Amino acid sequence: MPLLLKLSRLIDGLSTRIGRFTMWLILATTVISAGNAIVRKAFNTSSNSLLEIQWYLFAAVFMLGAGYGFLKNSHVRIDFVSARLSPRTRNWIDVGGIVLVLIPFCLICIALSWPMFVQAYQSGEMSQNAGGLIRWPVYALMPLGFALLLLQALSELLKRVLFLRGLGPDSLADADHKSDEQKHLEELEAIAARKLAGEK
Repeated sequence: MPLLLKLSRLIDGLSTRIGRFTMWLILATTVISAGNAIVRKAFNTSSNSLLEIQWYLFAAVFMLGAGYGFLKNSHVRIDFVSARLSPRTRNWIDVGGIVLVLIPFCLICIALSWPMFVQAYQSGEMSQNAGGLIRWPVYALMPLGFALLLLQALSELLKRVLFLRGLGPDSLADADHKSDEQKHLEELEAIAARKLAGEK
């Protein structure tokens, strides 16, 4: 079991590093988008390559960041139902969803998107727009993104099973169901309140 936990932590670490990298892609997308808009308005000119790199980066954020989103439990849940369930029930539901839906979905998407990437790479497929970009990098995001999500699904499955067997913590546990940002904000508010009380 320690080996499985170590494997899960390695996958979590990979997802975290990739997730942090995608945050920089959001900044790059914003800068490129703003620059493109300014150039278009100020000089009445534009570049298809700059327009296309925006959606390449936008696609990269969603495809590469999916595993990180799953790790941080930021995917869609019906919280008002989930909060009423016992920890074991929530974990059993997750096990069922991961095994019956998420893993098969990732495998199907990898199987369908890999040939598209290979064909685009071998043919050197280019955008049909003048000055557009080569297409295989954006096609590569599909199998890569689903492979990363699949890895994180396996990590989450390991964590759920270990918890159900009494061999690990409940990774779904969150005493007050608040995000990290909400907790941090409350800590800052508490510090500010103590300082104000001290000043009086």
